[in-house]
Amino acid sequence: MHPAFGYDHYLLKRQVFALTGKLRFYNPQGQMVLFSEQKMFKLREDIRIYTDEKKSQEVLAIRARQILDFSAAYDIFASDEGQKVGVLRRKGLNSLVRDEWEVLDASERLIGKLFEDDIVLALLRRLLLGSLLPLNYDLTLGEQRAADFKQRFNLFRYEMDIDFRMDKDNRLDRRIGLAAATLLALIEGRQE
Repeated sequence: MHPAFGYDHYLLKRQVFALTGKLRFYNPQGQMVLFSEQKMFKLREDIRIYTDEKKSQEVLAIRARQILDFSAAYDIFASDEGQKVGVLRRKGLNSLVRDEWEVLDASERLIGKLFEDDIVLALLRRLLLGSLLPLNYDLTLGEQRAADFKQRFNLFRYEMDIDFRMDKDNRLDRRIGLAAATLLALIEGRQE
């Protein structure tokens, strides 16, 4: 596994004024360790994550299974190893009120959930405050919290803290966690 996936904390920044979604992931020391640029005019999501902005080394691929799907599933592949790492599947009807995703391993067994923090805050975001109320998601494996995805409030740019420190046993593959953050920033971010 690439060393860029070896940190317990990341800061994700999404470039706001760009035609395509550009994401930069920074390690705790403030160094950019991963970069992603969403392709324009793709009917089916195909998101690639690289080690730098020159896209010299692809390390992760996130691919939607279908063009339009209310309960979309996204396969996560380790580009350097060519193997499937896991799947993130959106819970369609459940996501109308509060965003919810299923986290599956490479064999497509359910291992966890990714969900918006609070149903009341989720409704406030949708009905009244929109992007003025930052998003907060928890990722759990079984009943144990493994990651926290917390958007920072900022009117001019999108930033998200990605925290894996509560996953002391490293049960969650960081590639799945960073793919989840990518989808939250790009897919859920469109809803704002």
